[in-house]
Amino acid sequence: MRRFLITCTILFSLKSSFAQTFPSSQDDGKYYIINGYKLWTVSFGKGDPLFFIAGGPGGSHYGLRSFDSLSKTNTLVYYDGLGRGKSDTAKNVSEYTIARDIEDLEGLRKAMGFDKINILGHSYGGLVAQGYAIKYPEQTKHLIIANSFHSFIMWQANDDNCNHEIKTNYPEVWDALIKAREQGAISSDPIHQEIYGKVPYGFLYSYNPDNFKSRGRKPYPNSFNSRLYYQMVGKDGDFIVGSDIGNFDFRKDLKNLKMPILVIGGRYDRVAVPSMMIKYKEYCPQAKYVMFENSGHNPQVEEPAKEFELIREFLNGK
Repeated sequence: MRRFLITCTILFSLKSSFAQTFPSSQDDGKYYIINGYKLWTVSFGKGDPLFFIAGGPGGSHYGLRSFDSLSKTNTLVYYDGLGRGKSDTAKNVSEYTIARDIEDLEGLRKAMGFDKINILGHSYGGLVAQGYAIKYPEQTKHLIIANSFHSFIMWQANDDNCNHEIKTNYPEVWDALIKAREQGAISSDPIHQEIYGKVPYGFLYSYNPDNFKSRGRKPYPNSFNSRLYYQMVGKDGDFIVGSDIGNFDFRKDLKNLKMPILVIGGRYDRVAVPSMMIKYKEYCPQAKYVMFENSGHNPQVEEPAKEFELIREFLNGK
């Protein structure tokens, strides 16, 4: 089931309004061997490195390419994590963990020859970003937590809220889902995912669903890995969070971070819900906190000019 926490992979163009062209995710990248596997990277721009960590878990970097214009002020580093996109697939699904993703990011930093890096983690990617900053604070120059989660408690709230919204607004979908569950279906079963797929992406993830209509772009290989997703969220993870995602908790550690931190939320985000997002002010009081009032889960799509200006100012120390 692909409705939860998948970075938006629609509505970006490889050309800006100034007809600037950007490298292709498909062809203009490079492989690095990290912890025994090949990871695909696409990097361009000028200035301090800014690493992007995609959502899911299981999403590729492709959905974050709407951030390309930041290359005017930073060297952007997009990469596909293990089991995603054009990177290698793990030999065993048990290798997919938050800890592994953190160590792969550190491996990439070393392989690419950077001393310190700026990090932007979106949705699930924010878990990796927070975990990396906690474990490797000396290597983290700036930390951006975008529409993400501070704990398994918040992820469970995501599940509960999304299911409530579907039950309330798509009762016919909910009835079909409950009938399937009464027959023993769970989140990782194809029938469960098929039923959830009847709910439009924009309903849970957007302020304005029209911002998320497909423009017919070419598909990207392995853009979402369902096996990885359910390995990490648990086999019934759309109702009861388990496995790795059912155990992470950064709440006690965030207040100890010394690097500049920016936390971004969306008022209409039904996934990284505002009632939980605002608790970052308590758990990470030293961070700059900004709620985007006309966005859901992807301000980089719904309010890009405002978000990109905010990020540039933050990275420049303003």
